Amino acid sequence: MDSKVRVRFAPSPTGGLHIGGVRTVLFNYLFAKHHQGEFILRIEDTDQSRFVAGAEEYILDTLKWCGLSPNESPVHGGEYGPYRQSERKAIYHEYAQKLIQEGHAYYAFDTSQDLEEKRKEVPNFQYSRAHRMEMKNSISLSQKEVAELLAQKTPYVIRIKIPDAEQVHFVDMIRGEVSFDASTVDDKVLLKADGMPTYHLAVVVDDYLMKITHAFRGEEWLPSAPVHILLWKYLFGLDKMPQWAHLPLILKPEGSGKLSKRDGERLGFPVFAMDWQDPKTQEQTIGFRERGFLPEAFVNLLAMLGWNNGTEQEIFSLDELIEQFSIDRVHKAGAKFDYEKAKWFNQQWIQKTDNEILAHLVKPYLDAAQIEVHEWEYLVKVIGWVKERCHLLPDFVTQSAFYFKAPETIDTASIQSKWNTDKQDFFIALANDYEKFISSHESSVESSTDFPKDAISLETHFKNLAAERPIKLGELLLAFRIMLVGGKFGPGVFEIVEAIELKDAMQRIRTSLSLLSTN
Repeated sequence: MDSKVRVRFAPSPTGGLHIGGVRTVLFNYLFAKHHQGEFILRIEDTDQSRFVAGAEEYILDTLKWCGLSPNESPVHGGEYGPYRQSERKAIYHEYAQKLIQEGHAYYAFDTSQDLEEKRKEVPNFQYSRAHRMEMKNSISLSQKEVAELLAQKTPYVIRIKIPDAEQVHFVDMIRGEVSFDASTVDDKVLLKADGMPTYHLAVVVDDYLMKITHAFRGEEWLPSAPVHILLWKYLFGLDKMPQWAHLPLILKPEGSGKLSKRDGERLGFPVFAMDWQDPKTQEQTIGFRERGFLPEAFVNLLAMLGWNNGTEQEIFSLDELIEQFSIDRVHKAGAKFDYEKAKWFNQQWIQKTDNEILAHLVKPYLDAAQIEVHEWEYLVKVIGWVKERCHLLPDFVTQSAFYFKAPETIDTASIQSKWNTDKQDFFIALANDYEKFISSHESSVESSTDFPKDAISLETHFKNLAAERPIKLGELLLAFRIMLVGGKFGPGVFEIVEAIELKDAMQRIRTSLSLLSTN
């Protein structure tokens, strides 16, 4: 590419960041980095009525968690700032006036009441060539009337004057040639009564001034494309317009319609990157981070929603994504969101992640569950033993708690149905043997039986003891697992005994026997 690639993500600070927004960030970031370009974060806060305190910080924190830091932003600075549109207010008026002077825009003095009455009068009313002469604006009024209204500081907005008959074309990097009939578009407001621009004017002016070369955004913005193309044509020339790519939607799991926050609430999964609490309503929305996703997995799964590298590979590091990303491989069709698949990505990344790193991430969950970890090295080992069974970070609590303390509940119901005196006698004998081993070890007295110190010798002893009785080994092993961990899960039984040591194992057997005898 001839010029330096510059892309931007331009969110409005109105709340939490939907995964569709984060994927837009990701594709911008990957494209820029693949071409040794720059990624810019611009805050589009022109609609002050929708501004939400804390939302900008949330966006920046999300990008930081994902590892998608911008080169330029309100925090990072840069030579094309300011990077908040509210701080660029004075810039836009000049361009709005240029459009008016050249006949491509006009003043509209209609009040809210005027517009409401027109909507009642005309079904599906649009402020366009069909009705603009019926309204109070600088096209329908005389020059003298307009001058008087302006002199009286009558509130107004500035609207684009959409041409009567014009086909608007552009080449989308994903969709190819796209064409619109401009006459179907209404005269969008460009500058509001408070002097702030709307998105339509601001995005064009800012992309030009910030030298944006490529603009990637969701396909829901396609209907706005004619307005933006006309503004580029009128203000700067189409040869200055960035190349556009409209990204496919992330769809509901059932495949119909755009994934929304309500879908997450309905089906029980997050759709925001991180927890978000609305400061006005105090409504809490859970995020992928707090649900227990690793950022590497989150980025990986988002990349695969609408893109692939042409192979069967699904697990990519960020560096691999940067190296292999091509906009040509982004699909036109929407991508269905599958939460089970999302958890699979996380499981794969949990398995790839160093145990020491995982221990730091898991420790807060153990602390919250009031599980005391006395030895760090032991925790790191435990992480390694159970990680393949964990899809989310909170899973480590369930899968590892029994390594640190006896289970609070024991699934005796799964044992009781096949429980009998032979099994009762077996586990009494096993507990007694463990007690003898412990006593001989603690007193350093030689025992006639070698003290079982490892999983292999523990298993051998267990099988030898079982062979003396007419009991199925599998039933004994299942009962033993439940006694040790509380349920039908966990790594190898004898690896667990080796880890928690005989004294704990003996106590857990006897606790379970006591419960079984009372049922």
